[in-house]
Amino acid sequence: MNVNIQSVHFKTDHKLEVFINDRVSKLSGIFDGVIASEVTLRLEKSDNQENKITEIRLVIPGNDLFARKQCKTFEEATDVAVEALKRQLNRHKEKVRGR
Repeated sequence: MNVNIQSVHFKTDHKLEVFINDRVSKLSGIFDGVIASEVTLRLEKSDNQENKITEIRLVIPGNDLFARKQCKTFEEATDVAVEALKRQLNRHKEKVRGR
């Protein structure tokens, strides 16, 4: 699976990219139909500590799956978004099997 990582208005370090690649790549083990994923990292300008936003879009046949999470760190936001996508993938997989 191809993982495309974009950061808006800042440069990501190599450790963060490796972490994101590792977590997102595991999603293809749940459902074989995952074609690619697009990860967007953003910093929200606010006084709030939870200003790191991770958006993940999984490209699968039919519809794309999407999760957007906001946390204190990009790693935490990525973990929470991946967990949400796991649930979405399992639901999609059950739907496909039911057809």
